[in-house]
Amino acid sequence: MEVFLISDVVSWAAEFPIKTGQLDSFKALVEEMVKSTRNEPNTLAYEWFFDGDNNTCHAYERHAGSAATMTHLGTFGEKFAERLLSAVDVSRFMAYGAPNDDVKGVLGGFGSVFLGQLNGFAQQGHTAGRSIWARPTSIRFRMLAF
Repeated sequence: MEVFLISDVVSWAAEFPIKTGQLDSFKALVEEMVKSTRNEPNTLAYEWFFDGDNNTCHAYERHAGSAATMTHLGTFGEKFAERLLSAVDVSRFMAYGAPNDDVKGVLGGFGSVFLGQLNGFAQQGHTAGRSIWARPTSIRFRMLAF
């Protein structure tokens, strides 16, 4: 993995209500997207979460800069966007960091709200032999936690 500056990191959290009758196809698609994205060396985090009733999914992504983000979004657009958007709605999309204009143009298509970092850090640590990344801590991030 390349070395990158934390100030270059682009991340987002999105909320997707799942359309009626689309849960099984959505789960299969997410599995396919995770498998594909795992091969992107500058994708730092790619996580999907369900609510208690499996009606809404939240996604958290973190990329090592705008170039890495555009690489990811290119693959997403080519392979997955149409199928994802046929299975879900986008109800909330919060983007963090300092994405360039190209990234803002693509993410803006999802109705993104862009937030610049106020303060915080990310660090790599080790717990019980496992490597972990701490998510950024900022006043806005905590206030907007889903």
